[in-house]
Amino acid sequence: MALPNDYAGQSCSVARALEIVGERWTLLIVRDAFNGVRRFGDFATHLEIPRAVLTNRLRALVEAQVLTRVPGPAGHDEYELTGKGIKLWPVVRDLMAWGDEYYSPRGPRRILRHSLDDGTLDDAGRCSECGATVDVADTVIAPGPGLKKKRRGDDPLAAAFTMPHQLLTPARS
Repeated sequence: MALPNDYAGQSCSVARALEIVGERWTLLIVRDAFNGVRRFGDFATHLEIPRAVLTNRLRALVEAQVLTRVPGPAGHDEYELTGKGIKLWPVVRDLMAWGDEYYSPRGPRRILRHSLDDGTLDDAGRCSECGATVDVADTVIAPGPGLKKKRRGDDPLAAAFTMPHQLLTPARS
């Protein structure tokens, strides 16, 4: 018996959430949006995702009001997380921590820091310096000990992401 490709008719909140973010590539697009990726071409290059798949995933995220299209500086629309999309930050942060714990033998690939006092954030987003739970807009992501320093030649964002940067700040290739 073939498995259905959606969760239609399910009343479970997890199933309904997976209708929006459960497709292959979707959470990686959202992760990159937190990292400041906003242009279609930058998503395509950085994720090495087929353009047709990216088009479909971006359209679905816009329809679900997770992303919105905004005018970009070069006259081309860009994608930006909405308030609803920003609420996915704890999910992305927790998946990052889980992946680091179980699949990154050299340590975390990225370290999260508080932009106001440079304190390290724990898995719940609390600052080691001030004890505050830090909002995503006040979070800096920096390379950790598990990050490989290899650079893909055609992806200037990969090089930019080897440097600390504030989340939600537009990344420019």
